[in-house]
Amino acid sequence: MDTIASLFSFITWPVSWVIVQFHKLYGAIFGPDTGWAWGLSIVSLVVLIRICLIPLFVKQIKSTRNMQALQPKMKAIQERYKSDKQRQSEEMMKLYKETGTNPLSSCLPILAQSPFFFALYHVLSGIASGKTIGVINQPLLESAQKAHIFGAPLAAKFTDSAHKVESLGATLTDVRVITAIMIVMMSASQFFTQRQLMTKNVDLSVKTPFMQQQKMLMYVFPVMFAVMGINFPVGVLVYWLTTNVWTMGQQMYVINQNPTPGSKAQASYLERLSKSVATHNEVRGKRRRAVVQAIVAKGPDRNDNERKFISGLAKQGFAAQADGTVVKSDPAVAEAEAAGARRQQPKRLTKAQRQAGATAAQGGGDGEEPAKTSLDKGTSDEDAEAKQDAPQAAKSKTAGKPASGTARSKAQSGQRKGQQRPKHPSKK
Repeated sequence: MDTIASLFSFITWPVSWVIVQFHKLYGAIFGPDTGWAWGLSIVSLVVLIRICLIPLFVKQIKSTRNMQALQPKMKAIQERYKSDKQRQSEEMMKLYKETGTNPLSSCLPILAQSPFFFALYHVLSGIASGKTIGVINQPLLESAQKAHIFGAPLAAKFTDSAHKVESLGATLTDVRVITAIMIVMMSASQFFTQRQLMTKNVDLSVKTPFMQQQKMLMYVFPVMFAVMGINFPVGVLVYWLTTNVWTMGQQMYVINQNPTPGSKAQASYLERLSKSVATHNEVRGKRRRAVVQAIVAKGPDRNDNERKFISGLAKQGFAAQADGTVVKSDPAVAEAEAAGARRQQPKRLTKAQRQAGATAAQGGGDGEEPAKTSLDKGTSDEDAEAKQDAPQAAKSKTAGKPASGTARSKAQSGQRKGQQRPKHPSKK
């Protein structure tokens, strides 16, 4: 860990400077050598860093939702080009480019926060070893070594020996009890954050491998923090516990105010929105109007939660408008419009049904003759032959030759091979 922290020594000076500035503020209130002054300085450092990372957090949310939506397409590409890894990678990159999705965006807050974490670890390690580092000079170093958080020195670790802990003015029992409690709280907050993300803010209508990965991380991350936590100084545990609590609160706010479409959180949000509209007879707030506007724009592509929301407004006598507002309307008319929006596309016909429809169209179309039966066809053929034989019969009579022979030979020459069609009874 010390080797990794040394790689981020370039940011040690700004991190130590921020801590010292907060220490001056809290030291004037609680005393410069107290654990409150140094502990709150670390907490304030976390808050400052996380406020600066809010734009990255928003980008992380959008990227995560885009990745969830792209999972079926990604799986189809993997199945189609499973024997050609190069083509598979090209198609994946093409998909990311077309949709404007970056897979690394979901990791940006953690990656951006890592340098500050390791720089703080480097500073606290220097305090534990009695070395001045950054802007922390000798008087500040001595003050930090005297600081205790609930009886545990700021630079003490769970794995420290009793001799080292005693040199910092504490007992091994106090250090291990405090660090164990902080490690458990740190792991629990991480688990709760991942759990509420999986159970409330995931579109349950789409089953993708991404959901399985998130479920696995829900159990892996707390274990990782528990294992790594025994090697963290108390000050670093304060930092990581604070950032986990911040992430948990930030996630709860996003779930309540901007839930993932199709999730349980969206169903709860739209239910609250429907009650608010019923109470105030309007959509209150710019954000809520934007939500209603997006739902109206979807039309027939709405998910079950959104269709239920529109139907609920219709039953209350409201009709959602394209600008995100609602207007009073006849409940029956509004319900009919909502039902029309829910109407699905007609089902695709089977091959037999399409053939039957084509046959019926040919037989009963406009301007076309209806299909004839075999008996009708035989009658019409005989009538045509009789009309053709009439002039020839007349010639035969004038020439003194019988017409019947001519008609018989004409009929014989015009006979088809195979089984003959029976003559109509009128021709016998």
